[in-house]
Amino acid sequence: MKLQDDFTETLKSQLFNVLKEVVSDLDIKAYIIGGFVRDHLLNRKEKNDVDIVAIGSGIDLAHAVQKKLIGSKPVKVFKTYGTAMIQWNNIDLEFVGARKESYSYESRNPKVSSGTLEDDQNRRDFSINAMAISLNKIDFGKIVDPFQGLEDLKNKILKTPLNPNITYSDDPLRMLRAIRFASQLDFKIEETSFQAIIENAARIEIISKERIVDELNKIMLTPKPSKGFILLEKTGLLTYILPELLALKGVEEIEGHTHKDNFYHTLEVVDNLCKNSNDLWLRWAALLHDIGKAPTKKFKPPTGWTFHNHEFLGAKMIYKIFKRLKMPLNDKMKFVQKMVLMSSRPIIIAEHHVTDSAIRRLIFDAGSFIDDLIKLCEADITTKNPERFKQYHNNFKIVREKIIALEEKDHLRKFQPPISGEEIMNYFKLKPSKEIGMIKEAIKEAILEGEISNEFEAAFRKMKDEGKKLGLSRHEK
Repeated sequence: MKLQDDFTETLKSQLFNVLKEVVSDLDIKAYIIGGFVRDHLLNRKEKNDVDIVAIGSGIDLAHAVQKKLIGSKPVKVFKTYGTAMIQWNNIDLEFVGARKESYSYESRNPKVSSGTLEDDQNRRDFSINAMAISLNKIDFGKIVDPFQGLEDLKNKILKTPLNPNITYSDDPLRMLRAIRFASQLDFKIEETSFQAIIENAARIEIISKERIVDELNKIMLTPKPSKGFILLEKTGLLTYILPELLALKGVEEIEGHTHKDNFYHTLEVVDNLCKNSNDLWLRWAALLHDIGKAPTKKFKPPTGWTFHNHEFLGAKMIYKIFKRLKMPLNDKMKFVQKMVLMSSRPIIIAEHHVTDSAIRRLIFDAGSFIDDLIKLCEADITTKNPERFKQYHNNFKIVREKIIALEEKDHLRKFQPPISGEEIMNYFKLKPSKEIGMIKEAIKEAILEGEISNEFEAAFRKMKDEGKKLGLSRHEK
């Protein structure tokens, strides 16, 4: 088989020759297994880690390999898991003894005991991850494939080695992994396996939030995340993970007025954004940009459906979602909040005559994130009317050009007042007071309205004018 021949060629490298030599010296059996095998056979070069299973002690094998592998770093041993790791030329080699597992219903943490290669392959999540490559002298490079993983690779099918109900119930994280692999590889989940996910969806609640988010992030970083989120919805998993997103699903009609399905609209926005940005957190902003629409949705005759202040409420909801999912409550969260809060601003500007004042305020409020905001809003154009679609994008082109021109002139992305509060106090010999804030605000507004330039001399004159209006004058010594 050509796939096997190609793989055997790879095994002639220095690394695999060392592995072969050490396995022979120790007189044990060992195999490369899992994701490296799968990705090589798929010609995916993304993985830099190699999992090696030994029939015996993986830790002993790791120490022996490290001594022979020139330039490798010291062995890291994880006794709790019976594993060891070596880093070599940016490659992570992980060694483990073959094992079999048994689970209790309450936990995804199995009881582990020593086993055979067959036991180890039985415990794998999917047939395409259960394939092993021999490192043994007698059959070096041979693919050991008891569950027809090669066939499933060719047919782009995801199925479990054993009964999927048992596989998913034992370790519910595998349900998310199935959807993640379906998204990453553009594979289909085999029907029996798909039904088993539906039946076991509630079991996802025993999985830690950190592990769930790790899988969600991997789905988010695929070229088309909508595939993963549609699978999450169809299997029922989204109910337990992001009910706020699920609440956007569906269309209501009253007195002939309907609104778009904001769930599918949201997924379209995410996919649109992914064509122009690899930023994980901007993608999260796209996924959550309309979550405030479900709780703010109202029908008002004769207007129809309204979602007033959904951006404001959506931005507030971000904190609760991030906290519940144990996502970072730091600048990443604040960035997502800001994008959600401002998500309609550029669209409103693009719908009407674009004034310099409106653009200045947009730059001022978005700051260094103005480019991200524009990308998000361009992705939010999902109209199927070709004329409207063209008009929106033409208007956004004008917005972008004005942003560049005004930014070069006024430097508003990282706005710092040309005159500080201390300088105002010194000039008018004032102590901290509301008048200081009023003068600073007047200067800022004058800059944003284009009445004065964003420079000291113009701001200084404005300061004196505002001081006179407030009855202030300079007190000379």
